[in-house]
Amino acid sequence: MIRTSAIFLLFLGAALAACAKTSSKTQGAGKDGSLDGLAVATFASGCFWCVEAIYESVNGVHEAVSGYSGGESKDPSYRNKGGHAESVQVYYDPKVVSFADLIEVYFNSQDPTQVNGQGNDRGAAYRSIIFYRTPEEKQIAEKAKADLAASGKYDRPIAAEIQPFVHFKEAEDYHQDFERNNPDNPYVQNVSIPRLERFKQQCPALIKK
Repeated sequence: MIRTSAIFLLFLGAALAACAKTSSKTQGAGKDGSLDGLAVATFASGCFWCVEAIYESVNGVHEAVSGYSGGESKDPSYRNKGGHAESVQVYYDPKVVSFADLIEVYFNSQDPTQVNGQGNDRGAAYRSIIFYRTPEEKQIAEKAKADLAASGKYDRPIAAEIQPFVHFKEAEDYHQDFERNNPDNPYVQNVSIPRLERFKQQCPALIKK
């Protein structure tokens, strides 16, 4: 009985620690652990491990959190996304980087013509979506998409969707800072890091010094 109780307490402590670690992503997003003064934007463009690392490399971004958005399920998870796309919630200083800048990051860090996926990550969970919170953000996103389509850069339609933001659920703890915490992971080595480096070459002026 004593051993059973001890095991239960051990698992309870581990669970509480995991929960605390999960929530710390947003608690530490701003100065002194505060989100005060930071704006929020949400994007989906393939694997959130890649997208999180890309946005965290941008000057003015304090934090990027991997999670799920764009679906109807109230409690999505990695194994049961419930129609949500892998997404990243970006906490940024609008005095340093604008929403329009983040849209520039968005379109320069993916293949915006690929439908339901990025590279070999295919399916609705990897579709590209810009989530807007205000009419101004919607206008900025739509203009950027239209300008890109008219630029002649791509010979296929721009597939990125533009949707109103409804809900975001933070992903499980092990997904947070995955690229940073798992530099030797084969996916990180072969997909995430090359994608990040390609983006940095596209937008050097937006990268943190």
